[in-house]
Order: sequence, then structure tokens, then C-alpha cells
Amino acid sequence: MRRSSIPPPRPSEVTPRASYLNRREVLARLAASGATLLSAAAAAAGQQLQYRKNPLMSTGEPANSHEDITTYNNFYEFGTDKGDPARLADRFRPQPWSVAVTGEAEVKGTFTLEDILKPHALEERIYRLRCVEAWSMVIPWVGFPLGDLIKRFRPTSRAKYVAFTTVLRPNELPGQRFPVLDWPYVEGLRMDEAMHPLTILSVGLYGATLPNQNGAPLRLVVPWKYGFKSIKSIVEVRFTERQPPTSWNRSAPQEYGFYANVNPDVDHPRWSQAKERRIGAGVFAPRVPTLPFNGYAEQVAGLYRGMDLRKNY
Repeated sequence: MRRSSIPPPRPSEVTPRASYLNRREVLARLAASGATLLSAAAAAAGQQLQYRKNPLMSTGEPANSHEDITTYNNFYEFGTDKGDPARLADRFRPQPWSVAVTGEAEVKGTFTLEDILKPHALEERIYRLRCVEAWSMVIPWVGFPLGDLIKRFRPTSRAKYVAFTTVLRPNELPGQRFPVLDWPYVEGLRMDEAMHPLTILSVGLYGATLPNQNGAPLRLVVPWKYGFKSIKSIVEVRFTERQPPTSWNRSAPQEYGFYANVNPDVDHPRWSQAKERRIGAGVFAPRVPTLPFNGYAEQVAGLYRGMDLRKNY
């Protein structure tokens, strides 16, 4: 098994994706529809989705711009630099798509993306995203509860965890040509985490289908955990009795635990997690205190009652 201790990728700001848009056309659309500039940019990014807003599951914080969200990414399948995913995303072909369901479940098989989505009503939830490198964003995801999908597959009593696998296509995902991690990327959740109503499968952001660099066409979003838990471009969902291996824990277990709950009291070995930098706030904006469980402690702290969160980091 290949192991590596990887230094954090250097941040880079890239030319905003919206710079190529015809600004007069955007303004004309705004005047005609009353939409915001951000939603107009999102419309240019992908197919529009039918969804309802879910204010009960949303933070009251203002969302980051579409440019912030789509040009500053961790997606090592494209490369380790924050700008690599946006720069190289057009190589990836997320359609057609299928997802294999395997393991301890009564209903198994290979399902198209349309099969996965058909019974589910989409909703927008504005969630915080906190990354282990101590930066954060607020993102208007469009998706549906993972728990609703899990129920369709009827996991058996032996299913204690849900494991996920990312697509392996080094011809389209150039980062997979290098041994940064043991590809394909894998992640997992305990069953009660997967069934929690905050956990969603996202198919879009800002009202349009997911851009390639954000995990098209189907990704996990677990808002109280560090961003590397929210696996992108999912091709397999597997129900298992034992805790599944996860990519970063397998590569550097001393730095990345299975649970990866946002915890300001547990530092990464190479930097503090006590404060974070909000992307888009400006170069001179002060760092702000990191919130336990990324601000979702009231909803999820009970999942870990009695656990040593320093040991189970």
C-alpha cells in the first residue's frame, strides 16, 4: 500500500471563470428577470435544476460567489493546486453516468444517474464548507438527503457503514496519473452519519448542475466534517459491516482520521485548526474562530456522545 505525507497544496487565485461572460447580456437578463448576478452566472455554468429552497437546513450567512466556489477547489484528481480543477475540468465527461450499489443491502445493482435521481425532490441548502487547510466557504448546494436514497436499497442489519468510491479515469482526470494518493479516491461514513438529515447527495449548486470541478455529476456533502469527507464524482455506494478504508486516512493516518469532524481543539500536526479564513473575504480580512462541528453542533453532537474526539479525530 502506498503511503505519503503530503504538504498542503499552495493556494492560488485564478482568473475568475465569469470573466468570459458577455456582461451586457447578463445585465439584460437581470433587468428582465430580476435575478441576481450570481444566479445568472450559475445559469451559464450548467443545466438549470428544478428545486425548492430549504431555509430550515440553511445557514443564515451570505453565500460565496459562484466564482469563488468554482475556481478555488480541492479536487486532487485534477491536480494539487487550487486552480487545477477549474483549469482542467473541461477534459472530464460526466455524462452518461452510473452508480453501482454493492455490499450488505437487499437491493443491489448498477443504476443510471436518472435512476438515482428520479424519485427524489431536489432542494437548495446553503451549507458551510470547512477545509482542513483552515479555509472555508458558504455554498448553496442543490441535492437530496442521502438517507432517502439509502432507504431505497434496504441495507441489512449487518450494514454499519456506507463506503463511497470516486470514478477512475486518468485520461480525463490528469491528477490520477500521479501517485499523490492511492486511486481511486474512497471515503466512508458510519450509518447514523449517513442517515442524518444534514447529509446530502448534491447534483448542483447555485441552481444549476454541478460543474466538473465541484464533483459532477454526484457528490457527497457532510457539512459538519472537513471537506475531504465530501467525496466527489461517486461511482459506487457500498454497505459494509466494518469501517471502510478512506483515502486520506490510508495515506497519512497521523494527520487525517476517519471521522474528520471539524474540531477547533484538535490541531492538524502542521497547523492550527482554531481559526479559519473565509475565501472571498479579502486579503486583509481577519481569521475567524472555527466553530465546533462547523457550526452544526446542536444537530450532530449527539452522534458522538461518549466518544473521545481527540482519539477519534
